[in-house]
Amino acid sequence: MRVLVAGAAGQLGQEVTAQFAASVHEVVAVSRRELDVSRRDQVIGVVGSVRPDVLVNCAAYTAVDACETDAERAYEVNSWAVRHLAEAARRFDVHLCHVSTDYVFSGDKAEPYHEWDQPDPRSVYGASKLAGEQEAGSAATVVRTSWLCGRHGSNVVTTVLRLAAEGGPLRFVSDQRGSPSFAPDVAAVIERLCVDRSPGLFHVTNQGDVSWYEFVREVMTAAGHDPDRVEPIKTAELDPPLAAPRPANSVLENRALMLASIPIPSDYRESLARLISEYMG
Repeated sequence: MRVLVAGAAGQLGQEVTAQFAASVHEVVAVSRRELDVSRRDQVIGVVGSVRPDVLVNCAAYTAVDACETDAERAYEVNSWAVRHLAEAARRFDVHLCHVSTDYVFSGDKAEPYHEWDQPDPRSVYGASKLAGEQEAGSAATVVRTSWLCGRHGSNVVTTVLRLAAEGGPLRFVSDQRGSPSFAPDVAAVIERLCVDRSPGLFHVTNQGDVSWYEFVREVMTAAGHDPDRVEPIKTAELDPPLAAPRPANSVLENRALMLASIPIPSDYRESLARLISEYMG
């Protein structure tokens, strides 16, 4: 296949590009410099020029707290841009795969969220990403993931390793639970869904759930640091407080993958061990 990856400079975009290339697909990877997805003329022009079989949209405005004060930008990139991508996909007979987030849920549910649970975002970021899902259309593949970690870009693992090297205590919240998801694992499932041109909504996360506090302790242990340096704190105790509400529970059940008989990503601890091993050389 010929695959066009938008947002290819991000941590997931880089892994998606590598995954398709490793499977000997022809990949055209574009960052915001080459394609501003919020510009309809650019989207139509690039997709019409490349003529891909599949378009994977990893572009997003992910500054969750900044979205609260810049809602126009959040909707421009996370929602309006997807309308352009969906239009281009229809015009040039391209299968669209769009990446979304656990923030579309309120976090009030006691059990993991599956694909048929009703979204109820509490933040501008979550609301703009939900609007993007709706703009993608029923023919598209929509992949929701959560707590993304990887080799590229800034994420909790790289942040913890940097803070650990600096010394001193680390404080992370103990009242938010989720499923840490590793970009290479998510990218592998995205490739499978795109090859199959599978329409609809899929939750794609590594298995297992944990609080941020517990996860950071595991990162510290895996990297050979003392996990007792990590201190728990409640979200309400953060100073300064976070601008955007976070879901207390954002664990995603991969129900659609299981129903489709597609292998689900492994336990997050396995991927964390591999990632730390790479970091440690």
